[in-house]
Amino acid sequence: MLSSPTLVCVHAHPDDEALFTAGTSAHYAQRGVRAVLVTCTYGQLGIDHSGLPGSAPGHDSDQTRATRAGELQVAARMVGYDRVVTLGYDDSGLLGWTQNANPRAFMNADVDAVADVLGALLDEVGATVVVTYDENGFYGHPDHIAANAVTRRAVERSRTVERLFYPVAPQAVLDAFVPAARERGVFLPEWVLRGIGVGPDSVDVTLDVSHFASLKQASIAAHASQIDNAGLVSMDEDLFALLFGVEYYQLAWRRRAIDVDGADLFGGLT
Repeated sequence: MLSSPTLVCVHAHPDDEALFTAGTSAHYAQRGVRAVLVTCTYGQLGIDHSGLPGSAPGHDSDQTRATRAGELQVAARMVGYDRVVTLGYDDSGLLGWTQNANPRAFMNADVDAVADVLGALLDEVGATVVVTYDENGFYGHPDHIAANAVTRRAVERSRTVERLFYPVAPQAVLDAFVPAARERGVFLPEWVLRGIGVGPDSVDVTLDVSHFASLKQASIAAHASQIDNAGLVSMDEDLFALLFGVEYYQLAWRRRAIDVDGADLFGGLT
């Protein structure tokens, strides 16, 4: 039995914590579980103050890095994190961008070296449950894929982690949400359109976080520089809840063969 359970979410960029796991962090923080956020990159290839994406000539990566750092602190506190750690790697950009060749890009980081740092942090905070993306990074982003690789290795080296989960989206949910959003003229970001849905057999834990939906929407809005998410911020409550009112998880690794409660990432551990 654990006296002080801790949730650690490992994300690639500022705003990923709002998009993928904000309901979960808020849910557990409200229940007295400590929530720690690890963000692997600065996200400096996001949209800059002129509305330019990171691949565009003239993109201001320095300004974008500073802006996103401030947004991250605000948004993370909103959804329950009491500590935010940035590993300090450069954003790699989408696959095929010239920035992929940057030696400081996260996709080029030494997996063992990052896993050593992350594993030490997990033990320092007493991580019990860790969340990161699946092997495809949910939608193929190289930084998400790198986050999976380093986190898998880190939890296996840790002393305290009991379980690793991947946030997933059932294909049935995507099949309902995307046409409904398009019918209402909502612009959808790449991570939604390119996200790979899973079947019901790949969902081990289902968290109803619908009562945190408005908070989750506000946390996405706090990342105001990332205007490709503007449609998610402005969409009506019912449509937003269709995709974001429930968060689904696949069990990826566990230290002990303790049954997983289908409604609790910590089920059987606390």
